[in-house]
Amino acid sequence: MTSRQHYGAPPDALAPQEAPSDGLDQPVVGIGAPDVRAAVRGAGHPPREIPPYVGARLRHPRRPPVPVRDPDAVELRGPVFGATDVGPLDHDLTAHHRGEPLGERITVSGRVLDRRGRPVAGQLTEIWQANAAGRYAHQLDRHHAPLDPHFTGYGRCLTDAEGRYAFTTIRPGAYPWDNHTNAWRPGHIHFSLFGTAFTQRLITQMYFPGDPLLAYDPILHAVSDEAARGRLVAAYAPELSVPDRSLGYHWDIVLDGPSATAFEEAAR
Repeated sequence: MTSRQHYGAPPDALAPQEAPSDGLDQPVVGIGAPDVRAAVRGAGHPPREIPPYVGARLRHPRRPPVPVRDPDAVELRGPVFGATDVGPLDHDLTAHHRGEPLGERITVSGRVLDRRGRPVAGQLTEIWQANAAGRYAHQLDRHHAPLDPHFTGYGRCLTDAEGRYAFTTIRPGAYPWDNHTNAWRPGHIHFSLFGTAFTQRLITQMYFPGDPLLAYDPILHAVSDEAARGRLVAAYAPELSVPDRSLGYHWDIVLDGPSATAFEEAAR
């Protein structure tokens, strides 16, 4: 990550545009054009040369691919992840420090499924996010909002036999970014799934229902299909709420197929 606008931005999203003439953020429209829909059907993501996401070009490779003669050798030089690395409190982002973090405590839970609805067990699932004020615990984040000394914004867990994951965290706040004048990102949580190897890693973002900023977010609208965008928004689930402690949200992740979750890389 090199700047705030790179936090979780889709690599094959959109290209630059000028700021709106009135200097204000405007709802994202016109992204579902036929040529874009065709590109989505063919490659899984819109092409680069479409406004209004300014950071798209910065997230594309500038050099040709490097051929790998021995694919297994890539894994020997990558990070090593295993069940022993996941601690009993890693899923609870509110329990990583001595004090209580500020903000609205939430529980986010769902299942990781394949295209046939079968659970994917033992999947390393990681999340990271901004705090309640909309600031990441990252040295490059210069947003003029307070850091929370009791919230780092990172957690992980392994899915169980039913493919289920669960996190306790703080609802992230919105934050401004440099895409255009008065641009604000809606509150969101980044999800990472590692598959069975580091090279299979998939990354996506989860949003919250009823957020007025969803209609204005170029990153969310880089997913041109309305139904696919809807699958990135969690559902309020009172049955997941913990009395006197947290509000519950349900969000399933489907790895492939017609109902797949939109990820930030084309399907492998």
